[in-house]
Amino acid sequence: MKINTVNGLVDSSDLGFTLMHEHISVSSAGIPHSFYELMDRERVVANAIECLSVAKDEGVNSYVDVTTLDLGRDMEILRRVGENVDVNIIVATGIWLDIPRSILRVNPDQLAKVFIREIEQGIDSTSVKAGIIKVATSDEGVTEANEIVLRAAARACKDTGVPISTHTAALSKVGNDQVAIFEEEGVDLSKVYIGHSNDTDDLEYLSGLASKGCILGMDHLPGGRGGGLDWKQRANVIIELVRRGFQDSIGLSHDYSLSYPLRKDLEDERNDYNPDKICFISRKFIPYLIEMGLDQSQVDALIIKVAARYFG
Repeated sequence: MKINTVNGLVDSSDLGFTLMHEHISVSSAGIPHSFYELMDRERVVANAIECLSVAKDEGVNSYVDVTTLDLGRDMEILRRVGENVDVNIIVATGIWLDIPRSILRVNPDQLAKVFIREIEQGIDSTSVKAGIIKVATSDEGVTEANEIVLRAAARACKDTGVPISTHTAALSKVGNDQVAIFEEEGVDLSKVYIGHSNDTDDLEYLSGLASKGCILGMDHLPGGRGGGLDWKQRANVIIELVRRGFQDSIGLSHDYSLSYPLRKDLEDERNDYNPDKICFISRKFIPYLIEMGLDQSQVDALIIKVAARYFG
């Protein structure tokens, strides 16, 4: 299957080593277009080109940017970065947690048409088309607005074949609530990536999602900042899931925003904590998985084969 990227169509079999949940830049809805004085686009673009070029040298071939409208998706930045790196950049339609209040006035079919238009025609008057649908639910569960977005995403997925990526609170097992809605909508669950799944070590919860066909997004790496599981604990959960036979149901990523245009202090703080940035997986995480007993074919399943199947 052909996948939409910033630079055009790419076959899913050619995605290679794929980071499944990342962000080039994060702000808020409207900031890039209306309050542009608050952003230094040149710095954001230069930083992204540098980081992605280094990642390419370390084997990364594709990068899924799940920045939505409400996270300040900026097509000018995404386009300029894509033109200057040899990495497939897949961009998102959908809505994260900062759902515009007006969404409560539309129904899922109306919103699905918006997602489909961004997939089939382009985003923000550009020719760049979305290759993934991003959604989210609150820590407490699925709100009324969340449900509208989830059902719209499900219908857009069924119409176009473009997969869904979710934000979840894994400790609250909210992935189960998302899956219940997707099942009601008749979505092929192999097209559903349950994000932030490595914020829990509840193997029964994770195994249950994987058993239904979902991809487990092990995408908070290195993790451990501000509490929670450290990266070796997160690795050990993956190793156990592979032992249970779920190596084809796990995707890896960092959920790392390369730039916070309005919060350089936060950006610096994160870079101090993780100087490897989006190379942490290639430099530290994969070597640890191999050290702990996974073989190269199992690692390739996590970083290459899962993406090819999910997008295929």
